[in-house]
Amino acid sequence: MACWLYEGMLLFAVVFVAGWLFSTLGQMRDAMDVRRGLLQAFMFVVLAVYFGYFWSKGQTLAMKTWGIAIVDRHGRAITQVRALFRYLLSWIWFLPPLAVIAPFHLPAGETAVLMFGWIAAWAIASRFHPEGQFWHDALAGTRLVSSKPLSRR
Repeated sequence: MACWLYEGMLLFAVVFVAGWLFSTLGQMRDAMDVRRGLLQAFMFVVLAVYFGYFWSKGQTLAMKTWGIAIVDRHGRAITQVRALFRYLLSWIWFLPPLAVIAPFHLPAGETAVLMFGWIAAWAIASRFHPEGQFWHDALAGTRLVSSKPLSRR
């Protein structure tokens, strides 16, 4: 979970720069601009490129910092196609509550409770996987493994 939070901090910079470029080049005047849907689609693609590239290399910077690597079921590096498939499946962490919340226009507090509740439930569900891995990894055919060498004592 600490790696996930660190990844979020790093992604802030990626999203900030990509959003700035999109809004500057697209001459967006405010956040309610009619091109907001295009901006969201652009961000989805930017994140897909980011994760697809780094996961196919084995690690993002946050994963490298925390000594985590991503491999396929046989311990080999994953392909870009599998990395993109994992990226799409990882949206299971967010899309179900967003789809439920969207039509009701709930206040921010209730939205936060539902989002964090779903994320906690999905994280707890990983405890029921036979190997203790997250379900999007199991469905994508990937595993997170330690990349730190074992110390010899």
